[in-house]
Amino acid sequence: MSKNATKPAAKVSMYPITAAIWRNAQEKDGRAFYSVTFERGYKDETGNWKSTSAFNAGDLLLLAKVADLAHTEISKLRAKDRPAPEAGE
Repeated sequence: MSKNATKPAAKVSMYPITAAIWRNAQEKDGRAFYSVTFERGYKDETGNWKSTSAFNAGDLLLLAKVADLAHTEISKLRAKDRPAPEAGE
């Protein structure tokens, strides 16, 4: 999914890695689908903040932890998407 003017449905982060969770426009059987993009923040040689989607070996464990948090957050979003049971069910 390309980043456009829409905002992510949620974000999770463990410095310096952030996961943006995007709700896809397509739904199947009333269920929303989500995708995730990851980025790592860093300062360039002039001290300006930048971000990249490339990760080095030292980032991988933290990336896995952020991916786990994103998975949990998507589960929460899906639970909110489900219609509430009607009274008497």
